[in-house]
Formats: sequence, C-alpha cells, structure tokens
Amino acid sequence: MKIAAIQMISTPVVAENIATAKRLMQEAADAGARLLLLPEYWPLMGLHETDKVGVAEEFGHGSMQSFMADTARSLGVWLIGGTIPLKAAEPGKVLNTTLVFNPQGEQVARYDKIHLFGFSKGEESYEEARTIVAGEQVSSFDAGFGQIALSICYDLRFPELFRALGTCSLIVVPAAFTYTTGQAHWEILLRARAIENQCYVLACGQGGKHVNGRRTWGHSMLIDPWGKILAVQEEGEGIVSGDIDEALIASIRESLPALRHRKL
Repeated sequence: MKIAAIQMISTPVVAENIATAKRLMQEAADAGARLLLLPEYWPLMGLHETDKVGVAEEFGHGSMQSFMADTARSLGVWLIGGTIPLKAAEPGKVLNTTLVFNPQGEQVARYDKIHLFGFSKGEESYEEARTIVAGEQVSSFDAGFGQIALSICYDLRFPELFRALGTCSLIVVPAAFTYTTGQAHWEILLRARAIENQCYVLACGQGGKHVNGRRTWGHSMLIDPWGKILAVQEEGEGIVSGDIDEALIASIRESLPALRHRKL
C-alpha cells in the first residue's frame, strides 16, 4: 500500500486551499498512492483565530466535507482529511476534527482533537482552547491493510494517547507545528512514536510562512517501525510518499517483542 502526505501552506481563503489540495492529491494519486493525508487546518489558516468559527460546518454537511468525499470517490483512495472546523455546542468555538473517507466516498471514521495546543514564548503565543472544544475519545479505523490510528498535532506529545489506541500498522499525524517547537521537537517525537509502537508514522504538516504571519515547520515525513525516516518534505507545498510493508512490521515485532513485554 502506497501512502502519501500532502504538505500545504494554507491561506485565509477556503477556495484557494481546496484548489491546492485537489491539485496535490491528484498528483499523489497519479503516482500510485492509495491513502492520502491532508494537514491540520488545511482549509483555512485565518488572519484571526476566530475565523474558523465563521466557516465551521455541521457534521455531515458542507462544502469542505463534500469536497473530501467527492475526491476520495473520484480518485478511488482512502482520504484522511487533516482537520476541518466543525460546529460545537459551545458558542464561539469549534471542534478541530479529522474525518476519514473510504474509496467509495463514505465517511467511515472521525476524531476530534483531544489535546489543545498552548504555547507562549516572547511575542509568540497560542491558546487553542480559546476557540476549540477538546474531543474526548480516541479513534482508529481498518483500511484493509492494517489498523490506522488517528491523532492531531499536539497529541504527539502525549504517548498515552497512542497506547490507548492499541496495536496499529500506521499512526497519522496531521499538524501545523510552529517553527519554534517543530525545529526543537517534531522529528524526535515522531520517531519516538514509531519506535515505541513499532509501526509506521505518516506526519503531514503545514510548511512555510502564512499570510497571517505564522510560520509553520513543515517537515512532513514517513517513518518506518524502526524509526528510520523514509521520506521528508522540509518546506513548501509538496508530497511525501512511500509504501507500508506489513512484513517489516511483523519482523520487528518478532525480533524485539516490546509490545508483548509491556506490564502497564
């Protein structure tokens, strides 16, 4: 199974981002990828943090969800839709949600981001809890070649989330890591999650300077169960792709049965 991550530099205009995602996903599918991953906030990196509230959709309805369903069906791929804002019960807030569509265009899995990013250093400050309601349940799905574990960006720092997901073949991490935190921790954390769970990790980031002034780290990458980086896109829009080798997963888990040795 060939899989691909679509790195973007999303803008404050949803239509522009849809056009970019469509072009890059077509390119990845033409190259043979059968599972595609979009980054966090792919439809919108707004000028203000409240902009996402204005474009939030009801679950099951809306142009962003229709686009993903139609694309999955037309390309015949599994599509893990990064994140889009869905309407929340709390006024002025959204859910930051990953939706998964099968090759028939059917929505088959959902994950609402549990851990909300907060960071403050000098003039750089972020607090997702101001506009996002945290999710409560982990989520995974069966793509026919193995179990796929869903996570989003800041979740990467909480290994207990991935343990709660159980044994899987692939962890996906759509993200918009800041340049500051990404430079320091992104690769280290991704490789750790791959090594400790003995599975592939496909991480898909926003990758550059955005119209709103924010700079994201990029470095979308595919990592194998031994912690080896197989492919990486450092900055700019682009595609990271590679194959999932179930035999390699089995071999590593047999030679180093750490998952069977767990006591807690």
